[in-house]
Amino acid sequence: MSEKTLTREEAYALLTRYNQSDSLIKHALTVEGVMRYFARKRGENEGKWGIIGLVHDLDYEQYPEQHCKKSEEILRENHWPEEYIRAVISHGWGICSDVEPQSELEKTLYAVDELTGLVVTTALVRPSKSVLDVEAKSVKKKWKDKRFAAGVDRSIIEKGAQMLGMEVTDLITDTIMGMREVADEIGLRGTM
Repeated sequence: MSEKTLTREEAYALLTRYNQSDSLIKHALTVEGVMRYFARKRGENEGKWGIIGLVHDLDYEQYPEQHCKKSEEILRENHWPEEYIRAVISHGWGICSDVEPQSELEKTLYAVDELTGLVVTTALVRPSKSVLDVEAKSVKKKWKDKRFAAGVDRSIIEKGAQMLGMEVTDLITDTIMGMREVADEIGLRGTM
């Protein structure tokens, strides 16, 4: 499958072949939206960044103990471009992969994957249940409470921001902006 023929529809079909969990599909759509936002902001290939964001956790539902490793196998079996495969594997750097993020795309995926979880949780505790009124300062306030979204590894977000040469607050703001663009698809329009 060459880059020209790799479509979002094919990526979504592959994602849903391996994932039925509503929360994992929403997470994939969230990361896709954020990656598209970052790509557009940086003048990069929005389609490519989005597709990689969409399939980054391809194997997680069925193979959580082999996370990233099974994604690599599945993507190779489906003849995905090496650049896409490497990016997907690199998001698990230091957790389940030894492939360090190198490109802007890889560093962005690494940085925003965990962060989206913190933003979602912040949105869901608001009266509006919406990402449309979440601001970086609200996320930063929740950040300090280690019991809040305890599964989110804040050190990965910090390391990702450093890799990108960004302040954490700016990374949070851009992540929120990307999530707002897909608020309906990810169920975070709330009562706005």
